[in-house]
Amino acid sequence: MIVCVPDVLTAQELVAIRAELQSAPYVDGSATAGWSARTVKKNQQIDTGSANYARIADIVRAAFQRNALLQAALLPAANTQPLFNRYAGGMEYGAHVDAPVMGSLGNAIRTDIAITVFLSDPRSYDGGELVTHANGGMEYAFKLDAGAAIAYPANTLHHVNPVTRGVRDAAIIWVQSMVRDAARRELLWDLESAKRDIFGREGKSQTFDAVSRSHANLLRMWAEVTG
Repeated sequence: MIVCVPDVLTAQELVAIRAELQSAPYVDGSATAGWSARTVKKNQQIDTGSANYARIADIVRAAFQRNALLQAALLPAANTQPLFNRYAGGMEYGAHVDAPVMGSLGNAIRTDIAITVFLSDPRSYDGGELVTHANGGMEYAFKLDAGAAIAYPANTLHHVNPVTRGVRDAAIIWVQSMVRDAARRELLWDLESAKRDIFGREGKSQTFDAVSRSHANLLRMWAEVTG
């Protein structure tokens, strides 16, 4: 399941982030890749120890947590801190699968879903599409407006095309879902979408209540929670 959500970041938040990006210190992005992905990862990342990083990470994390569509679709139980990637001058990230577990002992999470939040105006750079690989050799390319996000299964092969003009900045977050199975998450999202559609047309009708009950009870059946 792939979900694209517009306006995850507000215009004011984008202005604040872009101002920080101008002075932020960058390091080689391959440092955070696994041993095989490191050979195809050619980009830069903001130094996570910098003050710039701390300020913009807070903005992106808060935007993710308040977005009702992302929360309903992904059912997050935990997420990583954001990373901020930059591609320019032919930089790219070849085909790879994200690490299945991220973090260290005591705070590791399973990476069920990856989220890319686009920070650059798509008209300001050429290339840089996020490309997901599907069964049968099909590929799907995404280049969203600044402030929009795409969430996609982290267990799929994907790559970022070379940026041949301009600069592509993006934030990346990985999510562990309360519902581990991707097919079950998709079914729950279908029911959630149906609920919203029915409510928009009929209000809190008998049909809405029936679909809402099924959604709630399936989530109750499948959710893995602690505490």
